[in-house]
Amino acid sequence: MAFNIDQIRSDFPILNQKVNGKPLIYFDNAATTQKPLPVIQRLTDYYLKENSNVHRGVHHLSQVATEIYENARNYVAEYIHAEESDEIVFTRGTTESINLLSRALVPWIEANDEILISAMEHHSNLVPWQQLCAERKAKLKIIPLNEDGSLDMNFLEKMLNPQVKLLAITHISNVLGTINPVEEIIRIAHEKGVPVLLDGAQGIAHSPVDVKASGVDFYTFSGHKIYAPMGIGVLYGRKTWLRRLPPYQFGGEMIDQVSFDRTTFNQLPYKYEAGTPNVSGALGLEAALRYVSEIGIDKIINYEEKLLTRATEKLEEIEGMRIIGRAKNKAAVLSFVVNGIHPYDLGTLLDQMGVAVRTGHHCAQPLIDMLGIPGTVRASFALYNTPEEVDVFAEAVKKAVAMLM
Repeated sequence: MAFNIDQIRSDFPILNQKVNGKPLIYFDNAATTQKPLPVIQRLTDYYLKENSNVHRGVHHLSQVATEIYENARNYVAEYIHAEESDEIVFTRGTTESINLLSRALVPWIEANDEILISAMEHHSNLVPWQQLCAERKAKLKIIPLNEDGSLDMNFLEKMLNPQVKLLAITHISNVLGTINPVEEIIRIAHEKGVPVLLDGAQGIAHSPVDVKASGVDFYTFSGHKIYAPMGIGVLYGRKTWLRRLPPYQFGGEMIDQVSFDRTTFNQLPYKYEAGTPNVSGALGLEAALRYVSEIGIDKIINYEEKLLTRATEKLEEIEGMRIIGRAKNKAAVLSFVVNGIHPYDLGTLLDQMGVAVRTGHHCAQPLIDMLGIPGTVRASFALYNTPEEVDVFAEAVKKAVAMLM
């Protein structure tokens, strides 16, 4: 399928509105993406024709809902190249996926063990491990970054010692845009016997994901970052790990047999899916992944790279501009500060001109503190953004800077 930006934009009617009298330019895609018509229609069809609780129901609608829900799981497994669909656990998103894993790993972590994360992590891949280490009297160790925002691979290799029980690292930084060399990271960690979790919240929309080829032990992502509804996400786990770890929550669905004396737990992946699942969310996720697959992730990446290059070149023309994150391998995330201007003030003026960006620490406060800045303005691009929008955005930044200086 050819990359047709006009056709793609027609699939996202929300982009046709005006904000403060200006055509909306939506550059806040790292926070959440907009939803195409096929995804919206899939949700509508489910609630119009197929809505029922899944599993165990003998009536027609329950059987239909169960089949399409499990078909969605099968497609997610296919999309990320999991070996089996049993390795796909549906969650509310990346945050819940990582919390699930951190709770399941409690018996695995002992006093003086170490968990490694990087200095670029989102709070969702920092706070759960921080709290687990505090609970188990283990140590959270931080892999430093190079000046350009890339991971210090030499330091990482030195930090992998027999005390390390897990390496948890982002696939793509939501602040810096850095694309970590995950295949190399996994190889190095596995040579030392260390399992690896990848936070794929940004990676899923801006990179091919092949969990089998990479050998990653755990991969997490949120549907709403890749054009799917909010409230649906995935924890991929290698079956050898998921079988040995305990459940995260207790209740219906995750059980096998229950008596007043004892309970046995269900098989994978259901032992991690307590309660009524987000069936419509799973169907929306499947529709979103099919949408991306039809266009082609490689075409999307190539298009977004051109947007990023264009935006970077135009912003560099502005006096006092400092782009945060200069790694050689970057995704479509552009964070910046302007000398003497607070990011919030700049973002507010951009909104008045119809440009939606994100300002602040982007749930990566330790990274922002380490950089010695109050926060950044972050423009993040998606498949429906255009070069013309980039040009308007750059001019809006120039106008806002002139007003604030």
